[in-house]
Amino acid sequence: MTRCFDCGAERISDQCPACGLTSAAAELVFRRRLVNRTAVFLVGSLAFPYVSQIYPPLDLDLMLVFFGLLFFVALTLAIILDRRARNRQELEVLKRIYSGFIPLPWMLAALLFLNGRLDNPKNIVYHPTTVENRFYQRGLLRVSRRLLVDGWRAGQKIERLPVDADDFDRFQDGDAVLAGVEPGAIGIPWYYGIYRR
Repeated sequence: MTRCFDCGAERISDQCPACGLTSAAAELVFRRRLVNRTAVFLVGSLAFPYVSQIYPPLDLDLMLVFFGLLFFVALTLAIILDRRARNRQELEVLKRIYSGFIPLPWMLAALLFLNGRLDNPKNIVYHPTTVENRFYQRGLLRVSRRLLVDGWRAGQKIERLPVDADDFDRFQDGDAVLAGVEPGAIGIPWYYGIYRR
């Protein structure tokens, strides 16, 4: 006994008793929905890196690695679902797992945005540090500029602070600076700005 690709109801014959679609029609409807859901996921995946630059968390690099893994798993799952639908194999469990991935980029972007937006500007803590190095990488969609400074948190030798082009050009190796950090309304500390001592 298999389930309908479209509605998930159990079916005994080729035609689903719940929605009335044959297996070929249900496959077509499912694959069309899969493309639409994947498009929603991809738009959220493009929005997340840009939103994360508005109120960048201190552990932005770690968060981007996690997001990259999430992106890879979700797209692999979409490919597996498409192949299983073409071969008319059971896919109800995988379909439900994939549905859980779709809102994740939007939720992560909203979490980071609200963490910084709802934070009180009076909570800024300035940490004295020194610029150790600068990192510049041109990407397909955006340029990544980081100032590598001495770490002030326990277990962190170096902090990687995302900066704009002006701050990147203004500070050189060995400059004594103050890094402004806010605790975050949700508890994710984020980088506010960098200033000369």
